[in-house]
Amino acid sequence: MIAPRTRSIPARRFTLFALCAAGLAAGIGTGCRVKDEVISAPFSDDLDRADLGPSWNATSPNYHIADGRLTVANAYNHPAWLRKKLPRNAAIELDAMSKSPAGDLKIELYGDGESFDPDKGGYVSTGYVLIFGGWHNSLSVICRNNEHDDGRKAERTLPRVELGRTYHWSIARKDGAIDWRIDGQPFLAWNDPEPLTGAGHEYLAIDDWEAEVFFDNFKIRPLP
Repeated sequence: MIAPRTRSIPARRFTLFALCAAGLAAGIGTGCRVKDEVISAPFSDDLDRADLGPSWNATSPNYHIADGRLTVANAYNHPAWLRKKLPRNAAIELDAMSKSPAGDLKIELYGDGESFDPDKGGYVSTGYVLIFGGWHNSLSVICRNNEHDDGRKAERTLPRVELGRTYHWSIARKDGAIDWRIDGQPFLAWNDPEPLTGAGHEYLAIDDWEAEVFFDNFKIRPLP
């Protein structure tokens, strides 16, 4: 984990937008992302393949599949974004495991699908950040955008991540209410009075600082 910092992503977004617009005007491809579909029926990804493929936007080359699991270390807040849009209300399940004493199991929800920390010092999430065993396995949090200061909306110090143990996460987001359970037990919850929704707040990502972590068995379904 790193100290508080200001964000410099908007300039990057403007550059990408300008390149896409120029490419469209000229009738040529610029590498701009094809429009992503909204998850409107139960979706799953068991990662039983050789590589992530086009359904994930990994902003670091450190993400890969090993033994049917997404694994990463030393990504330094370069997320791997799922290229499918989350419904406004969703139930999300996944398995998570850390091989590092630092713990640091981390995902982002309802972010923009592309942002990352360009220099180990300028990244603030565009969505909600859920961290189990962050800050050297000392703190678990639900954050809104910023991982520090008033960005932390719910937190606890125990339990800590156990090395090599696989945890099953269940997260329900309904309007502003976020309910996070681990292995079927309530873990953290928070109700956002101003929910992050709409353009710029539609994607899920796996994220990492330095810890060697593994994720698997993603399931997402719309909630009424």
